Amino acid sequence: QCQLNGVWRNDQDSLMEISVLRDNGDFQGQYLTQVTLAGGCAQISPLRGAQQQLGEEGWPTFAFTVRWEKFSNATTAFVGQCFVDAGGKEILSTTWLLREAVGSLEEDWKATR
Repeated sequence: QCQLNGVWRNDQDSLMEISVLRDNGDFQGQYLTQVTLAGGCAQISPLRGAQQQLGEEGWPTFAFTVRWEKFSNATTAFVGQCFVDAGGKEILSTTWLLREAVGSLEEDWKATR
């Protein structure tokens, strides 16, 4: 069974730390991104999410948001599932959407990546 709490590193060398995982599946932590829209150095931002509670069988699904602080006007939502590979390594497989603030409805088309 996968355990979400702890430190995770992605393919871009960003780090995610889930420091609080409650019995009901809610969690929180921080995200240290190495990739910023404005360029520059790594930044830490808070994250909050929820894990689907499962019994002994199966791999848990989860979702969380990151509110980028101090360096971006964007928010990112992640959804995914935790797996354990044949070697016993825990893997998070995720999909994400990033939403930037834009100045008008006419610019809405370019706000989501």
